[in-house]
Amino acid sequence: MNEQTNHYEIAIVGSGPAGFTAAIYAVRGGASTVLFGGVAPGGQLLQTMEIENYPGFVDPVVGADLMMRMLKQAARLGTRVLQESVSEADFSASPFKLKAGGRDYTADVVILATGAQARWLGMPSEEKFKGKGVSGCATCDGFFFRGREVCVVGGGDSAAEDALFLTKFATKVYLVHRRDKLRASFRLQEKLKANPKIELIYDHVPEEFIGEGKLTAVNLKNVKTGAVRRLEVPGAFIAIGHTPATELVKGKLALDESGYVLANDKTETSVPGVFAAGDVMDTRYKQAVVAAGAGCKAALEALEFLE
Repeated sequence: MNEQTNHYEIAIVGSGPAGFTAAIYAVRGGASTVLFGGVAPGGQLLQTMEIENYPGFVDPVVGADLMMRMLKQAARLGTRVLQESVSEADFSASPFKLKAGGRDYTADVVILATGAQARWLGMPSEEKFKGKGVSGCATCDGFFFRGREVCVVGGGDSAAEDALFLTKFATKVYLVHRRDKLRASFRLQEKLKANPKIELIYDHVPEEFIGEGKLTAVNLKNVKTGAVRRLEVPGAFIAIGHTPATELVKGKLALDESGYVLANDKTETSVPGVFAAGDVMDTRYKQAVVAAGAGCKAALEALEFLE
């Protein structure tokens, strides 16, 4: 790194499992590496109370603790971790230009790991019970509701897949959709209707999430009649999609119709020397361990690109 110009061989934008894993592999590969982590490095896992499916942890680990371990590991190995967000990016020529915290940086390679955020309903009571019964990830938290009744809010493929997945644990799954028919594929709708554990509730939206400390019930409102129905459930899964954090690179990298970065199996984007890893390019899995694996791939490809 050149102190005069703030130049690095590899710059990583984003600080979830993908970003930190990329940093660990990049710096161990001998590259000068900077990671822009934002004000609170750690990504979505900062909001996750317990993680039981990350390899290597016998007991559940708090998301913030896991991310702090990754941060310290990356820093110990030599990554410069900055608690700043990148406000501008220029990929038109190499070295690439980044602006963060009012300073200019350049890098031979950029790894984009800005993630994606689950879309929420935007209700105060939903915010109150996030991590306390309200979840945006069925595969992360479904296990905690073994032998209980839960509800899923949404009507697309993600909601249908979440509802089917949750039947492995829950005794009953209510799938709540605001319209009179689902948007999910025909095949998934057939599976939903064939599963005795699933009850479809059309024309309803959550009106309020209820509980003392933890969620105990959800009030649903019929959008046509205004009538209110209460579901006594300790778990509610919001499955109305994700929004990838790609505002920084719109018009600079190829994105799909949903705004995710288009990247091939080698994590290469439409611009040579710019790689993408984690939820910013993963439209399917949304798992920390998958993001970490992608971060590893991106760093190895970046090191090879530098050579």
